[in-house]
Amino acid sequence: MRFRFWVLIAGGLFIIGSWAGIVFSTIDTTGISDLFYEQASTLEDIVTDFDLAPFQVTTAVFIFLKNASALVISFLFSPFLCILPIVALLFNSAFLSFISVIIIEEESLGFLLAGLLPHGIFEIPSLIIGEAAALSLGVALIVALFTMDRGHRLLPRFKISLKYFLIALGLLVPAAIIETFVTPLLIS
Repeated sequence: MRFRFWVLIAGGLFIIGSWAGIVFSTIDTTGISDLFYEQASTLEDIVTDFDLAPFQVTTAVFIFLKNASALVISFLFSPFLCILPIVALLFNSAFLSFISVIIIEEESLGFLLAGLLPHGIFEIPSLIIGEAAALSLGVALIVALFTMDRGHRLLPRFKISLKYFLIALGLLVPAAIIETFVTPLLIS
């Protein structure tokens, strides 16, 4: 299968998760809302604990490493029924849209766009491409495991998946720099 297929699958999962986050923000689903609020609180605690602040190189490095490690873990564990890439796409997009609804209600759409678009132009495609690579590799490994004649396709699929995975990691570099040095200027 062409890699474009996996990008469409990952993009579709991202859209489904985004829709779910909006739905969860508008209906009273205490358990899911609590989970998202807990995630937001954890992120705030990390910022405080690591003394992360805008305009610091250490902040950009931390953001890059946090996002890159999530992609690496998802890529490495993709052979386990592709559960981690699917969950990563659904959860991250649902969390993003859930928080976006809250920000629009408390601030404005302009504030949300100023805080999200500059680095999101790189970070969201990175997530979709990286998880598409993980899905592609995971499915290829699962198929190779259960069919003897498909094992010869595994190495080419691994090379293609690795290429796109490295592109996804590369997109996280400008995303982290923009999130650290540009976004704070736009939302202040």
